[in-house]
Amino acid sequence: MTEEKRKILIVEDDLGIRTQMKWALAEEFEVLAAEEGPKALEMFDRYRPRVVILDLGLPPDPNGASEGLAVLEDLLKLAPLTKVIVASGNEERANALKAVSLGAYDFYPKPIDPDAMRLIINRALHLYDLEEENEQLVKGQTSPLTGLVASSSKMMSLCRTAERVATANIAVLITGESGTGKEILARSIHDLSARSGQNFVAINCAAIPDNLLESELFGHEKGAFTGAVKQTIGKVEQAHLGTLFLDEIGDMPLSLQSKLLRFLQNRTIERIGGRKEISVDVRVLSATNCDLAAMMKEGSFREDLFYRLNEVSMHIPPLRERPGDAILLAKYFRAKYSKDFQRAPKSFTTEALAIIGSYSWPGNVRELENRVKRSMLMADGKGITATDLDLDLPADADSALIPTLRQIRMQAESDAVIRALALTNNNVSDASQLLGVSRPTLYEIMRTANMVIKRKDRS
Repeated sequence: MTEEKRKILIVEDDLGIRTQMKWALAEEFEVLAAEEGPKALEMFDRYRPRVVILDLGLPPDPNGASEGLAVLEDLLKLAPLTKVIVASGNEERANALKAVSLGAYDFYPKPIDPDAMRLIINRALHLYDLEEENEQLVKGQTSPLTGLVASSSKMMSLCRTAERVATANIAVLITGESGTGKEILARSIHDLSARSGQNFVAINCAAIPDNLLESELFGHEKGAFTGAVKQTIGKVEQAHLGTLFLDEIGDMPLSLQSKLLRFLQNRTIERIGGRKEISVDVRVLSATNCDLAAMMKEGSFREDLFYRLNEVSMHIPPLRERPGDAILLAKYFRAKYSKDFQRAPKSFTTEALAIIGSYSWPGNVRELENRVKRSMLMADGKGITATDLDLDLPADADSALIPTLRQIRMQAESDAVIRALALTNNNVSDASQLLGVSRPTLYEIMRTANMVIKRKDRS
């Protein structure tokens, strides 16, 4: 069976050049051809070729604007990953440079050399395949939870915990620094639970003034206080049969904590100004970036409420402790905002990826998202640079991107040896058996890792 040829589209108004290019490239590719913009867009939408060779010298539109540039922008809006190679004469050099700034993959001056063009096309197809694979990786979710983009071992362990607790109707307290994604994790737990078809109601306890928070939570009756002109249902009632998410629970005033505790114990509420108890069936998830243990010692957070909320505790590590996640998230946000802003996606430069991977991200995922969003708007070149991200490039940018395989292997071996020696009380013979290697091999690993232990070989 012969391998199916990959489609490319030639957009050229000159019949002679169009025929010559089609003939020269037909042996290796399935060549589609169009002589003007509307037909080119129609063929592109139908066949979705991965590479387009676009003549910038197409006749201008009635307003005098370049039709070639307009076709380029329309193509990239339809399929941002498409590699558009613009062909231009010397008189169109300014338009060619503008085309590259708009997202064209490359430009090639006329007259065209078929051999050189084939090389450029194959290189473009290879890059397309890599970018498509990366996009599918992001879309297909590297973590098992909807909305969470992660691949680090700590986050994978957290996802597995979330899958287990989601099936049980228990309270979960999610801790972690600001910006780590606590609400996203809470939503994922809700989506995996039996309550997924019901409301997920979130309230930020730090964003609402203390005197209004009780009304927001439990609601009020008409005339209960000045300004209460109608009956209002609170967040707790809105979440009936679903999930209530109490964000920044550590900022809830002490006076309201006792009322929340009473609701958690009895599963009934009274609206402000009301006289009857209302039964509510709701699962409660909460989150905080505060140290609740310290607050309990200070007396600013009730210990009995803590244990009601903390039937299961889940801690989201900061982004700086999640190797590889920052780069994965940056690519995810780049794809997301390329679509939102209707712009061709620009790749991150090697230096930008290096700094993304090595930066400490004090603002965590929220800071990363904001910087990527800003860079999508500010980047002028073909790629997003460290300058566009408004971050300083580290001195060891090249090594910051990813460790070598040798470094990874040595670190893994060293960690395994340390664990084996700890389990065997530093007995090298037992450790070598546990690891499935000979004693000389174990000694060599220890020597390479500069390990020094008190030997406890069997006599």
